[in-house]
Amino acid sequence: MRDLLAAIAQLRERLEEIPQADERRLPDLKTEILGRKAGALTTILARVPRLDAASKKQVGAAANALKREFEAAFAARERELRGGRAAGAVAGLDLTMPGRARWQGGLHLVTQVVDEICDIFRELGFTRAVGPEAETERNNFFALNFPRDHPALDAQDSFYLGEDLLLRTHTSPVQIRTLERYPPPIRVVIPGQVYRRDPFDASHSPVFEQLEGLAVDDGITFVDFKATLATFARRFFTADTRVRFRPSFFPFTEPSAEMDVQCQICGGTGEGCATCKQTGWMEILGSG
Repeated sequence: MRDLLAAIAQLRERLEEIPQADERRLPDLKTEILGRKAGALTTILARVPRLDAASKKQVGAAANALKREFEAAFAARERELRGGRAAGAVAGLDLTMPGRARWQGGLHLVTQVVDEICDIFRELGFTRAVGPEAETERNNFFALNFPRDHPALDAQDSFYLGEDLLLRTHTSPVQIRTLERYPPPIRVVIPGQVYRRDPFDASHSPVFEQLEGLAVDDGITFVDFKATLATFARRFFTADTRVRFRPSFFPFTEPSAEMDVQCQICGGTGEGCATCKQTGWMEILGSG
């Protein structure tokens, strides 16, 4: 027993070698001490079962305690060496170089256009207003003077969610919500997605973006109305864009008008232009 305790004491001194071991020496040192076949400490532990009970307890406890110390020392040194490699790699970098930019996506083109339109109307005194996409029949139709036999109320033309609930077919319900909540004067611009049972083609979609405006105040005339929309068109397109208004009918405005702008493709000439169908004009909105 005494020779084993002396061997354990002598082996403990080798703990001092571990902090100085480099990457090449450390694996060899670990094998010399903790190797499964010929490790110095492994050899001592292999002799413990042949001792008497009292000696086995004393030597076994000392040997296992030393084994835990060696394992902890080896693990700590391995972490230090790994950290040193990482620090060396960073030290080889030029940390003054600018980082690489990461692409994080961008706004959809439709969103950009809607924001631009809202910004133009904001400079004209309008506030951006929004509302729910699921609406009641009352807000979507009846409060806007739609007759109860209007085709838009049919299930084949609108997306109904329940008996009196549907996906809004236009953004006009936000007008009703705004008028019922705020007293005049009111100037709002209302963007949002709307839903209709239209098949996909070049000019139709079951879901699309719509934008409308509302102004309520004393003394507003058709002159103010035309000047506001003409100013918007010349800000959105070009400063010399020609505009025109054509009489039309909408169930919730009187008088009503369609607004056309000079074709931006052919410059208003209409010659061979498929975009404006050779008229020189493009319809951009309905109003009243």
